[in-house]
Amino acid sequence: MFADFCPLSTIFLASGGVNPTSWWSGWFDAIGPVTAAVLIVALCVASWTTNLIAVPGNWIAVAMVGVYVWLGPDQGRVAIGGATLVVTFVLALVGEMIEFAAGAFGAQRAGASRRATAMAMVGSIVGAIVGAVVGLPVPVIGSVLAAMLFGGLGATAGAMYGHWSDGKPWKESWTIGHAAFWGRTLGTLGKMFAGLLIVIAVIAGVML
Repeated sequence: MFADFCPLSTIFLASGGVNPTSWWSGWFDAIGPVTAAVLIVALCVASWTTNLIAVPGNWIAVAMVGVYVWLGPDQGRVAIGGATLVVTFVLALVGEMIEFAAGAFGAQRAGASRRATAMAMVGSIVGAIVGAVVGLPVPVIGSVLAAMLFGGLGATAGAMYGHWSDGKPWKESWTIGHAAFWGRTLGTLGKMFAGLLIVIAVIAGVML
């Protein structure tokens, strides 16, 4: 079936290769269903954390769930059905909507230029990475909290610099930076919450 819809697969098979679908299915069988279930949960958790540095971690998790549904166990306790995939997709979409809404009420709504908006994005990524490395003296979630805080501060600094470099007064730049901080912070919180629900849905999918 895969070869019927994929010309490259047909050529690969004709040359004596192995069907990619069979290879992946065999890999899932080789590591065992329980290991595969633990692996998909671990990968989703890892993807979830990348939301802190502006990586589309929720969508990466949805893609991995899709691969698991397609090639993973199709029966038994650790099997994940299509309903779980639909739920994770909807949650990822909701996370994007929250981030978009937060951005709409952030720097752009406050009158930030394109340059200020771009610099806010760069600053938020750099700040989040620095925060994740430095961390805060809080058990378990110190790095997460630091990444969110530093990401917001980075967005503030980037937006203020971008606005000021366009020849705007510092007073306006502070207003832009303040809006960028809350836009970034609330957007990240929304995506992180949606990502957490995705992880919970995947755990429920392999356990129920």
